[in-house]
Amino acid sequence: MYHLAALPSVPRSVKQPLESHRATARGTLAALAAAEAAGVRRFIFASSSSVYGDTPVLPKHEGMPPRPRSPYAAAKLAGEFYAASWAGRGGLETVSLRFFNVYGPRQDPDSPYAAVVPLFLRQLRGGRRLTVYGDGGQTRDFTFVADVVDGLLRAGSASGVSGRVYNLAGGRPVSVLDLGRTLGRLCGQAAEFEFLPSRAGDVRDSFADVAAARRDLGFGAAVPLEEGLRRTLGEGAP
Repeated sequence: MYHLAALPSVPRSVKQPLESHRATARGTLAALAAAEAAGVRRFIFASSSSVYGDTPVLPKHEGMPPRPRSPYAAAKLAGEFYAASWAGRGGLETVSLRFFNVYGPRQDPDSPYAAVVPLFLRQLRGGRRLTVYGDGGQTRDFTFVADVVDGLLRAGSASGVSGRVYNLAGGRPVSVLDLGRTLGRLCGQAAEFEFLPSRAGDVRDSFADVAAARRDLGFGAAVPLEEGLRRTLGEGAP
């Protein structure tokens, strides 16, 4: 069973912490209980890189103490602990995967909490400046959706991994400004930016060490950023 818990964003969770907790932490708890009752063998929890917080250590590795800065991140961390507790009791195997900035075709740019790639694409195609929160120097580890799916499948079948946590990421930091410039080039136009204040709960830099997933799951991101963006543009991007 693959469980993708509801994904309220960081800004939404800051404004609505109780709703974030109910959707993510309590939702995960309910799904774990239902999976156990149904006799499911393994439960894969979609966690988040946000659990690391804004620590200066890069790349982020699973042995670091988590320091969540938002209710969303705290709720994701609670989900990891719930999953590990089930694995420790036996019966239901669990694996938690920390996703890093997943992107790909058909992401919805109309949501007020949309990811940066579909928002940038919508703004570029509308001839508008790209909205950047902060100075744009903040970095993210963008991960193409096909690589995430591969990681999920590997986590579902690998042996000896129950109760563990793994990073799933491209393994390369990219600044928000560089992302915008790359998308502009692929769209055939120069990217111009509009800078707004930083958002509460956002981290400055996010970059994953994927050595553990490579060792235990055989995972390695196969799609570099520019290729993933080309695929996103070519397959019904907004």
